[in-house]
Amino acid sequence: METKRMLTGDRPTGRLHLGHYVGSIANRVLLQHQYECYFIIADLHMLTTRPGKEEIESIAENSREMVLDYLACGIDPQKAVIYLQSAVHETYELNLIFEMLVSVPRLQRLPSLKDMARAADLSEMPFGLLGYPVLQSADILAPRAHIVPVGKDNEAHVELTREIARRFNHLYEDVFPVPDVRIGSVPTLVGTDGSAKMSKSLGNTILLSDDVKTVNKKVAGMYTDPNRIRADVPGRTEGNPVFLYHHAFNSNKAEVAELEERYRSGTVGDVEVKDRLASALNAFLDPIRERRAEFEAQSGFADEVIYNGTLRMREVAGETLSAAKKAMGLTGAWNRISRKAEQARKKREKDAGASA
Repeated sequence: METKRMLTGDRPTGRLHLGHYVGSIANRVLLQHQYECYFIIADLHMLTTRPGKEEIESIAENSREMVLDYLACGIDPQKAVIYLQSAVHETYELNLIFEMLVSVPRLQRLPSLKDMARAADLSEMPFGLLGYPVLQSADILAPRAHIVPVGKDNEAHVELTREIARRFNHLYEDVFPVPDVRIGSVPTLVGTDGSAKMSKSLGNTILLSDDVKTVNKKVAGMYTDPNRIRADVPGRTEGNPVFLYHHAFNSNKAEVAELEERYRSGTVGDVEVKDRLASALNAFLDPIRERRAEFEAQSGFADEVIYNGTLRMREVAGETLSAAKKAMGLTGAWNRISRKAEQARKKREKDAGASA
């Protein structure tokens, strides 16, 4: 029985944070033993909101940092193909083909695009940003993935991919599987400010590579219940970021239950609750930090992982593109033209020889 394939990835904007972990990476670590895995370093997607020369020049370094986080979390480079999107040229061709299978109004109905434009302070939406989900479809279908672990905010994009795969298969022939989506156990992790999801652009993150002192400082400044002005005032735990983090990362569930009960009854202060959270987070991050340091000490290892993965992905994407073009008849058109041209050339040579 053929092993099914999985694809997911991240834009290379720097080191990863806890939101990335709960939203997708934890699933990747689990699923890498069940699927043939493809993890994309989506640098072309970065251009939709960060097209500047300085951002482009940072891609290589940011990619290394991101891959180190992958490896530190438990991604096995022997099981996963980790590759640089822009170096897989077949992706560009598949993107163009898929653009013909989706309408502008369909793309405009995706709320995430407006959110991305707003977050990037764009007064107008670039054509590339509007087509961002189509390029994502090319990413997913290039390895003919069967499952896509993503955060909740990208679920609608995978649904678009499903539509594109179905439409292509209906118009031509069955080339692409219709991929399923897998949402993380904590679909969206609120940032430390409590006002939005965790995001590097908003400065409300806890990085997977943050040291103990940095974690302690960030947790100490976390948003809690704004109506609780003293420790003896009963507080709200539902929707409270500190308790959301406790549930996501504190393995001592009895401790979490006790803190919640005391918080609601006004018998524990925010300082103690945050101190316990900082301890739990550091216990969770310690092995990740240790593994990261080990991989970081191996000079060039992350680059090798990306290089070898990209070469492998080129092979896979080449097979997919050939199958898609053959199904459409594009390969046949070129073959007929080239065959005719070659016949004409040989005839001219023959006629020239005869006249001489």
